[in-house]
Amino acid sequence: MPLYEHVFLARQDLAQAQVDALAENATKILTDNGGKVVKTETWGLKSLAYRIAKNRKAHFVMLDVDAPPAAVAELERQTNINEDVIRFMTIRVDAHEEGPSAMMRREQRSGRGERGERGDRGDRGERSGFRARDEEVE
Repeated sequence: MPLYEHVFLARQDLAQAQVDALAENATKILTDNGGKVVKTETWGLKSLAYRIAKNRKAHFVMLDVDAPPAAVAELERQTNINEDVIRFMTIRVDAHEEGPSAMMRREQRSGRGERGERGDRGDRGERSGFRARDEEVE
């Protein structure tokens, strides 16, 4: 069977239990139609880049799916009807990602401390080579 990733955004005013119920409903739709959900990740309540249906934030949920195309079509049909889901996207993938997704790994990192110094700045924050060019002009 083909492999898919299905991500949906739920309204910001829903409780986490309601978001989990939406994910369980999607899992039930897929299993009833001959598919299965390999992994479910809840990415949490995140800010949106722009407003969608008067929502500034949304609950993000991703499902790794192994199902026939008819089951995915039924999932998309049901998701499109649901008022609590403001956006969704399903893509076909060659293989599911092992371990946590990129969104989950982002939360585990410890900020900017891993990047280190830039290396192109002098002691006083000046770019290297800038002073030498000025001195030659004079």
